[in-house]
Amino acid sequence: MASSPPTKAPTGSPLPGLLILLSVTTGLIDAVSVLGLAKTFSANMTGNIVFLGFGLARTPGFSVEPNLVALATFIGGALIAGRTGLAYGKRPLRHWLMVAAIVETVLLWTAAVIALDYDPAGSTPRWALFAIIGLTAVAMGFRNATIRQLKVPDLTTTVLTLTITGIAADSSLAGGSNPNLARRIAAVVAILLGAALGAWMVVACGLALPLFVSGLVVLLGTTACVRHPAAALPRQA
Repeated sequence: MASSPPTKAPTGSPLPGLLILLSVTTGLIDAVSVLGLAKTFSANMTGNIVFLGFGLARTPGFSVEPNLVALATFIGGALIAGRTGLAYGKRPLRHWLMVAAIVETVLLWTAAVIALDYDPAGSTPRWALFAIIGLTAVAMGFRNATIRQLKVPDLTTTVLTLTITGIAADSSLAGGSNPNLARRIAAVVAILLGAALGAWMVVACGLALPLFVSGLVVLLGTTACVRHPAAALPRQA
C-alpha cells in the first residue's frame, strides 16, 4: 500500500500583517488617552514616566494620579499576558491570538461604553477617567507582553524609537543593508495614520468611537489572521 505524501508545511506568517494593523489601533488609542484622558498614555509607558515626573514637580496641567493608574494597570495587563503565553504558547497559534484579541476587545469596548458618559474637557466624572485609563492600559499591557512573546522583529505595535533608529542606523547611508525596511516604514506610517484618524474622531465624536473602532479592528483583523494555515501550528521559538 502506497504511503500518503507528506503534508507540506505552510509558508509565510500572518503575524507581520496583523501587527501592522494593530499598530493603527495604537495611534487611535493614544489619541484617546493623550487628548481625552488628562495627558496620559495607555500604550507608551515612557511617556507616562515623563509625565509622572512633571506631575511630581507640580507642573501646571499635569497630575500624578492618572499616570500612576496607567502604569499600575499596564503592568497588571502584562502580568496576565505573561501567564496567558505560558498557557497557550505550545498550542496552535490561532488559539493564543484569539484569546488575546477577545481580551483586548472586551476591555476596549467596555471603555467605550464608559466613555459615553465621560466629559474629556473637564475629566469628569473622575471615576470614569480612571476606569477608561485602567481598561485601555490593561489592554495595551496585555498586547505588549503578547507581542514580546511572539518575537516578530521590528513590529512592537506600540513604540517606534528603536524602529526609527533601525531605519537610520541600518540604512545605506550608514553602510547598512536596509533590513526589514518596508516593515519598519509600514509600522511608522500605521501609527501615524492611526493617531491622525484617532485625533479627528476624538475632536468630532468624542472618545467612544475610536475605542469601539479599535476593538473592532483588533477582533476582525485577528479573525482574518488565524485563517492562515500557519496559525494552526504552535508559534515557533
